[in-house]
Amino acid sequence: MVVVVSAMGKTTDELIKMAGKITSSPDERELDMLISTGEQVSIALLTMAIHSLGWEAISFTGMQAGIVTNAVHTRAKVTAINHKKLKSALEKGKIIIVAGFQGIDANGDITTLGRGGSDTTAIALAAQLEADGCEIYTDVDGVYTADPRIVRTARRIPIISYDE
Repeated sequence: MVVVVSAMGKTTDELIKMAGKITSSPDERELDMLISTGEQVSIALLTMAIHSLGWEAISFTGMQAGIVTNAVHTRAKVTAINHKKLKSALEKGKIIIVAGFQGIDANGDITTLGRGGSDTTAIALAAQLEADGCEIYTDVDGVYTADPRIVRTARRIPIISYDE
């Protein structure tokens, strides 16, 4: 089983606010360094909780999971997934907890995928690992053309494939 998690609650928004208190226009590379930490807290805590229940689990940052992106900070796109470590952990029967929303570019810099990036991570990993399915648990009742909390004209997409 592979679980992809987001930062808890409003963590990402709070981290962006912190950066805004330092500068009105933070460097995007440094902003990615900062906002990627929310997911790292989530993976560590969830993995500890699973351990406390007696299950084998291991956490991976985007980089450790082999998620490679382009170098567009704060809006990166996944370009490849080197899934050797994930496959190895799965073969050992471990529950894998992956930080969504983040990857690493060709220069070794942390990148973030932008809003909805954890869902993108889950779908990309499911496709790469040839999973039978990908379940996304969220506070929105489906996949939309845009965030319906922000864009009133967003339309729900009834059926979607991994490629989409």
